[in-house]
Amino acid sequence: MTIQKLSIIIPAYNEGNTIHLILDKIKEVSLVNDIEKEVIIVNDCSKDDTEAAIYKYKLGNPDVNIQYFKHEINKGKGAALHTGISKATGDYLIIQDADLEYDPAEYNDLLKPVVAGFADVVYGSRFMGSNPHRILFFWHTIGNRWLTFASNWFSNLNLTDMETCYKLFNTKLIQSIKLTEKRFGFEPEVTQKIARVPRIRIYEVGISYYGRTYEEGKKIGWKDGVRAIYCILKYGLFKAK
Repeated sequence: MTIQKLSIIIPAYNEGNTIHLILDKIKEVSLVNDIEKEVIIVNDCSKDDTEAAIYKYKLGNPDVNIQYFKHEINKGKGAALHTGISKATGDYLIIQDADLEYDPAEYNDLLKPVVAGFADVVYGSRFMGSNPHRILFFWHTIGNRWLTFASNWFSNLNLTDMETCYKLFNTKLIQSIKLTEKRFGFEPEVTQKIARVPRIRIYEVGISYYGRTYEEGKKIGWKDGVRAIYCILKYGLFKAK
């Protein structure tokens, strides 16, 4: 399959200290087949200097195609993703957190089944393969695996990591799906709705994971896990639109 452009969607909230680092990593990546990169940053009303850091980076790196959008009120990660997805002009898009937990050098791993003509959607799994994984929270791992199992139960998929950040979508496909979850419910909602698309081809590849502690800026907590369960039931069991 011929892909001319990949849109990279970055939801950002209080990432002023690190966003230049992730942008450097994205800049360094050479995509297969000379695929062009479009970086879409959505600042979800950060309280720190995220906006200033983005403008500074844009000024110093005019060769990087960065499209910047800002929410005037904090709406949540899911809402930032909705904005980014709606603005994407690439043939495919990938979600990239503004922190350093996921490595853009692995974009080509996710693109491989798409370029080969096999996939419409590719998930990057932190629980597959031999790539480096930081050892952190036992209960987070158990929670992620349980949520993935519950999601698979209703979607009839066999994913190993539903909650992964790295999700690669055919842009027109994901733009055609109505997404409503404004915070961390995005992951189970999009998974359940994608699974219902007729003849959808979903693949999964192993990725690295350089997790952060809460002291280092990790934001997701147990309340988000509860919301994820609710969303799995809402969009999986009850097939909410």
